[in-house]
Amino acid sequence: MGHINFHYGWIIVAVGTLCIFACLGLGRFALGMLLPSMAASLNLSYAEMGFISTGNFVGYLVAVLVSGFLVTKIGARKLIFMAMILIGSTMILSGMSQGFLYLLVIYTLTGIGSGAANVPIMALITSWFESSMRGRASGFVVIGSGFAIILSGKLIPFINEIYHADGWRIGWYVLGSLVLAIAFIALALLKDSPGEIGLKPIGSGTFMPSIQQICNTATDKSVYKRGVLYHLGSIYFLFGFTYVIYATFIVTTLVKERGFPESVAGNFWAVLGFLSLFSGPVFGSLSDKFGRKTGFVIVFSLQMIAYLLIASQLSGIFLYLSVGLFGIAAWSIPSIMAAAVGDYAGPEKMAKAFGLVTFIFGFGQIAGPAVAGTLAELRGSFTLSFLMAAAFAGIAIIFSIFLRKPLPSQRPVR
Repeated sequence: MGHINFHYGWIIVAVGTLCIFACLGLGRFALGMLLPSMAASLNLSYAEMGFISTGNFVGYLVAVLVSGFLVTKIGARKLIFMAMILIGSTMILSGMSQGFLYLLVIYTLTGIGSGAANVPIMALITSWFESSMRGRASGFVVIGSGFAIILSGKLIPFINEIYHADGWRIGWYVLGSLVLAIAFIALALLKDSPGEIGLKPIGSGTFMPSIQQICNTATDKSVYKRGVLYHLGSIYFLFGFTYVIYATFIVTTLVKERGFPESVAGNFWAVLGFLSLFSGPVFGSLSDKFGRKTGFVIVFSLQMIAYLLIASQLSGIFLYLSVGLFGIAAWSIPSIMAAAVGDYAGPEKMAKAFGLVTFIFGFGQIAGPAVAGTLAELRGSFTLSFLMAAAFAGIAIIFSIFLRKPLPSQRPVR
């Protein structure tokens, strides 16, 4: 059964892509498209907009802390299902918001769901794929966010045009309901390990442990003493800090500062989403072939240029170039990072190690929107915020250059 042409691992990838579409793409990145009309309706300041996004990431970080433990208790499949039920429900509740504090609390709960779904989804890839295929498989999973950005870029302006002031509320209801539907698809199709259905992982001649087994065998403290994981974590922190500034505020910048109609800004957002579909597979596969360090350096260089271009306030081709560069590199770092952590930690400690670097990454996501929103409030524009993102991306390039290679026994099979 392990030698059939089509491997169920690719079903896991497809469902994983759908889950990322829901838990991150809709649960997190649709906020960027909803923010301008929601802020106008609820009279939110730039700083409050930033803190709403930060609240989501605080919730995400809390979930990362407990997801490894929860996986050992109930399994990845059930955890993903319950987390996505939480995401969908709280998104619908967000549409009922009457003010800042209510929205902050509810959207923080959405973040808890996003973290509790994302970590086990990415860890499943380690169980179903060997190192030589991990970057490519992770790359296909993370592009789910791109599909969600395309959808929100087209759907939200359309809904707002029909429902006007209440359009953002209907948007939350529609997107939340879609997440709930996907939760049941995940429950029906996800499997915790290849051995569960008599298969071997792709790229391997031996059976791999289940996610529960991986978590149970990774309870020792050695993971927390691995310096290279903190090095990876610092790179992931810088990605979290920078990308979320662009993803959260690019549409608001186009509408509020550049004077674009929401529909045109939505088109930019949709183009970004379309280009991002190529980011994970292209750069994930590139990192499989040329190494994780090379992948990191290329992606952060592209993102740094994107941040500098939007900060320059140039229009026309430079604006398109900024959106294009960010889009083509958008979800590359998570796919490369998931593969890199697997390379350094090995499958038995992957869940705990990925949880550690994701925890560090979470602080970047928390700080980014709050700092950028506060700076924009003080300066009256997001220019300085985008310049700050470019500087941090430059630091990430330097950190990546000094990343040491994994041990020979840990290196991907070429």
